[in-house]
Amino acid sequence: MGFSGVMSEEITPSPYVARLPIGERITLPEGSIPNWDVFPFEGDIQVKVLDKPELPEPPRHGEAGADSCGECARPDDSFLWTDEHWRLGGMREPYALPAMVLLQPRAHHDLTDLPPARAAELGPMLQRVERAVLSLGGIARVHVNRWGDGAAHLHLWLVARPEGMMQLRGTCLPLWDDVLPKLPEEEWRATGRLIAEAMAAEGGTAHL
Repeated sequence: MGFSGVMSEEITPSPYVARLPIGERITLPEGSIPNWDVFPFEGDIQVKVLDKPELPEPPRHGEAGADSCGECARPDDSFLWTDEHWRLGGMREPYALPAMVLLQPRAHHDLTDLPPARAAELGPMLQRVERAVLSLGGIARVHVNRWGDGAAHLHLWLVARPEGMMQLRGTCLPLWDDVLPKLPEEEWRATGRLIAEAMAAEGGTAHL
């Protein structure tokens, strides 16, 4: 029997992807991240072999719009703080670093289609969240990260580095959260309350 389905058109990888050493063992370059003093692991490390590209890419969570987005469906009281246009969430279980929070617009947008009014508010909102996290005390820096490969609803991570811990500096900070001891649950909840209250002091509603 012949195949009666509709064949999807094959997508050709970009010239950049076509040049990558797919399926080959990559040598770890001298001076690369695993050799940095802030890298949390040591010992023999190999670079993973690159898999073939998935084209088209699988859809992200919420890619089909607000009706398919779990973040849009979350009630305000599941967040640390909210106002008319923005919501600040915490992690659902204790983390290891002093604080990790996620800022997102209330409406279903990614960065590319964020309305001009919300885009104008984004910088000041990030400043507010940083001030709230710094108010905990003992925080040297608050790193801002945006990836967006898992969910289509814009979300920005703000991650606190404890003061004095120079080995936790920079881009490897989220990796340290995987290996350091998790905060006691009572301290984790108290941290969320303090951040929510600091945010609400400048407007909006704290939910803890």
